[in-house]
Amino acid sequence: MTIPKRTVLRLRRLLWALITLACAATATACTSGDDRPDVVVTTNILGDVTREIVGDEADVTVLMKPGADPHSFGLSAVQAAELENADLVVFNGLGLEENVLRHVEAAGEAGVATLEVGQAVDPLTFRAPADGGPREDGQPDPHFWTDPDRMRTAAGLIADAVAENVDGADDKTVRRNAARYDGQLAALTVWMEKTFDRIPEDRRALVTNHHVFGYLADRFGFRVIGAVVPSGTTLASPSSSDLRSLTEAMREARARTVFADSSRPTRLADVLRDELAGPVEVVPLYSESLTARGGGADTYLRMMRANTAAITDGLTTH
Repeated sequence: MTIPKRTVLRLRRLLWALITLACAATATACTSGDDRPDVVVTTNILGDVTREIVGDEADVTVLMKPGADPHSFGLSAVQAAELENADLVVFNGLGLEENVLRHVEAAGEAGVATLEVGQAVDPLTFRAPADGGPREDGQPDPHFWTDPDRMRTAAGLIADAVAENVDGADDKTVRRNAARYDGQLAALTVWMEKTFDRIPEDRRALVTNHHVFGYLADRFGFRVIGAVVPSGTTLASPSSSDLRSLTEAMREARARTVFADSSRPTRLADVLRDELAGPVEVVPLYSESLTARGGGADTYLRMMRANTAAITDGLTTH
């Protein structure tokens, strides 16, 4: 006799509740053991979008803390267990969560429904800009969220996955939440287009700390000149030849503004000033993680608006 998948998941949650009670008795940090459906999301960007769609219909557990690097963050034993006891796991994929993907795969093999969002939103591949291109040239680019239109597609896919796999979540409420959020994403796209229209065509050149804004460039008509780390991951390091290639490309494009992740702008400015032997303006952006509440980019919508304003100001005033 084959046991239905949802019955297996309920049994797993019951077992997890018993483990939680045992952990609580020994003051070990564990999750709550209620029987509410649970959606587990790997990155905090997708976590915010998922919470907008799910609302109060299920618990949403986000594994990645505010300000963390998706390329390097890892899981505790408790978080790994949460993955295997979820009704649905939503993850970015395309190699982004490098230390977490094996746990996601294990959850899928255990029968948990999983949604790899990046693979389903028509991903771009890394392309070679003027500095010689990312080391992953030709490989899929996981940073799709910098294009709000792709995030609209992603939000619809998340709503579909919740409706199909999260038993107990009211489908009409989830669809209503998704429709409301879709309208907000559509308004974001319009606002970004109007804001970027202030940038002259000859100044639409992006230099970043690593290759993370390819989707934004493709959607809104920017040229990617290069990156300090010619890679799609922050785990790589630039070589002296990488920096020479970048500075040559920047001189040719007359670019003196570099957009860097808000957690690492100072070191980047020092390196490029030495290489270019002149002033370089480093503008901080929120590239791969939301901030803590009140930090300026604590939701996806606020992150995109903050970055749009910063890019526009950086390319029109510097």
